[in-house]
Amino acid sequence: MRSRIEPLRKVVKMLRAHRPRILNYFPAKKQFSSGLVEGLNNKVKVTIRKSCGFRTFRVTEMALYHSLGKLPEPELTHRVF
Repeated sequence: MRSRIEPLRKVVKMLRAHRPRILNYFPAKKQFSSGLVEGLNNKVKVTIRKSCGFRTFRVTEMALYHSLGKLPEPELTHRVF
C-alpha cells in the first residue's frame, strides 16, 4: 500500500478484500474442482464472441443472461425474409 503506483494499490486492496476466500483454498486441499467455473467462463467467452456486432455492453449483457439462464428469446418485430 505504500507504493505510489495506483494499479498496484488497487490489486492490494482487492487481495485484502478477498483474503479469507483465497486462504480457504489451502485447507480445502484441492478437494473441489474448478470445472464448473471453467465451463461457465467458456460459455461467457462463446457468447461474447457471437455478440461482437452489438453496439452496447447492455445488449451483450442481455445476451449473456439469455444464454446462461436459458431464457426464452424475444419475438422479432420484423421479418428478415
